Amino acid sequence: MLRNTFALIIVSLSALVHAEEVELPFEISPVATFNEPWAMTFLPDGRLLVTEKRGRLYVVTQEGTKSRPVEDVPNVDYRGQGGLGDVILHPDFANNGLIYISYAESGIGNVRGAAVARGRLVMGDKGSRLEAVEVIWRQNPKVTDDGHYGHRMAFDDDGYLFISSGDRQKFEPAQQMTGNLGKIVRLNDDGSVPEDNPFYDRGDVTAEIWSLGHRNPLGLAFDDKGRLWNTEMGPLHGDELNLVVKSLNYGYPIVSEGDHYSGEPIPDHDTRPEFEAPKVAWVPTIAPASFIFYSGSQFPQWQGSALIAGLASRAIIRVEVEDDTAEEAERFDLGARIREVEQGSEGALWVLEDADGGRLLKLTTQQ
Repeated sequence: MLRNTFALIIVSLSALVHAEEVELPFEISPVATFNEPWAMTFLPDGRLLVTEKRGRLYVVTQEGTKSRPVEDVPNVDYRGQGGLGDVILHPDFANNGLIYISYAESGIGNVRGAAVARGRLVMGDKGSRLEAVEVIWRQNPKVTDDGHYGHRMAFDDDGYLFISSGDRQKFEPAQQMTGNLGKIVRLNDDGSVPEDNPFYDRGDVTAEIWSLGHRNPLGLAFDDKGRLWNTEMGPLHGDELNLVVKSLNYGYPIVSEGDHYSGEPIPDHDTRPEFEAPKVAWVPTIAPASFIFYSGSQFPQWQGSALIAGLASRAIIRVEVEDDTAEEAERFDLGARIREVEQGSEGALWVLEDADGGRLLKLTTQQ
């Protein structure tokens, strides 16, 4: 427990420093308001796609003009942590118009799970719609409860689709190879399974698995070296930033830097070296959501840093990454739960606040 105690002291002292009144290094410009916004992505023309958890998808200009909700978005199972989630573009969107959305869907009986669908976005003067919508992936198995869907998505430079799949608050499935709960999965863009996946020869849903032992991975991003990282909600504290490597096991629920909500301890990663430890763990919690690796020119001092949206921490957390190590460098208190951060084409930061009335904010350098 020495490492956990040391981390608690260091982060607690850091939290005291961050709690002091400090001038933010950017100007904040409110752009638009949403009800429970969850994700956003930029279109090639500079407009944004923004999801609301209740099931609405909007096209939004950078000046804040919102379209009518995009038509023919799949029905979502809106309850608890479930609803409409992530939205990303196909790497060849300029030619095929395909977007990918993740969401919670109901099953037969009192069960539900995450799904990913893709469809062609057709935009017009009188509104937008999705055409040829098809579900390309589902969490397996569907279970009761309405938490820990994960369902963040990211494409790599080779066109493979990675999806984070939470443990659905069921613990043991994160270690079971007969399903895809508590995993990062890797697919082709049509939902088929690449033959070079680490467990491809086992067939069925196991073939999808890229890494395992995850709890509630709410962020996926590639760094400038093409390496995949994820942010992950810990249990009672113990949030994580992980370098996600093919076939590795990240240990949950056998190990964690946090404990169960009951107070029952969970062994730390250093007690079980066969499990991959996080590069950064937070005690107390920051409640990390999505994140990016910054590469813009507006804040050149942040290039290469991970910028993490913090829910409970109500902040953007900047983490410096060097080779295989990472360390929190700064924390910017925005006074609201932050669900997502994205980088615009000119290097500005775009931020979504969480909950009803959550604002879309643009962060730029101070003039």
